[in-house]
Amino acid sequence: MTNSEESRYWVRSVARAADVLEVLADGALGKGLSVTQIASACGLSKSSAFATLHTLQQRGLVADDGEGMNRRYRLGMALARLGDRARDQLSLRDVARPVLVELTAATGLTSRLAVSESDHAVVIDQVTNGERVQVDLRMGIRELPHCTGLGKALLAELDDHQVTDLIERVGMPRRTGRTITQLDQLLAHLRDIRETGYAFDDEEDATGVFCIGSALRDHTGACAGAISITGLKIGLPTWQYQELGRQVRDAAVIISERLGHRPA
Repeated sequence: MTNSEESRYWVRSVARAADVLEVLADGALGKGLSVTQIASACGLSKSSAFATLHTLQQRGLVADDGEGMNRRYRLGMALARLGDRARDQLSLRDVARPVLVELTAATGLTSRLAVSESDHAVVIDQVTNGERVQVDLRMGIRELPHCTGLGKALLAELDDHQVTDLIERVGMPRRTGRTITQLDQLLAHLRDIRETGYAFDDEEDATGVFCIGSALRDHTGACAGAISITGLKIGLPTWQYQELGRQVRDAAVIISERLGHRPA
């Protein structure tokens, strides 16, 4: 039993209805599920599953097709209306902020949130680490796509043709001696980012500063933005970058889930 189920506020019938909706959401498109399949997936008796389906159907949250043994259930269109309202009420900044606070607390580094705008990463929120020595990070700043953690995290969400077109528009200016300035090297680097799930700016935008970014996804699977952590490179062992990268990636997954993303 989970901690939630031990709470005196836990309502079993509501939890059962939520489980049924989740099972229907995972069903094959256009086919629907029988009451037997739903009962089995939720660990319910057929009578309990049918009662839950009937109640949800009365609210338009579930629909059915067919008769008797051929009856199949699917999600109802009332959920589409609720989904639209949920997205209308959703703010990326509000969803990301608590996770950024936790990320900064866990890493001791400044965390930031950015969205793609005019081929750049534009910072729309940040949580500072409270240290007296601060990296100069400003809200609203436009970060280059090829040499920053946020920029590369967003860039990796595009395919090679889209990346090539974007780079033709914005160029690849050299910011430090470590900046990638060749397109073929950048494309190879982006393939590594897609594999690991996070982007590493190793003093490529500013000498002595590193940044690790990871992309966010919304309910459609589209890129919704990116988050990052930034700090001074002095004294940080090499092995710790991978651990920090995993922390940023995991935080991005949490935010994406709260935006409605469900991995394939």
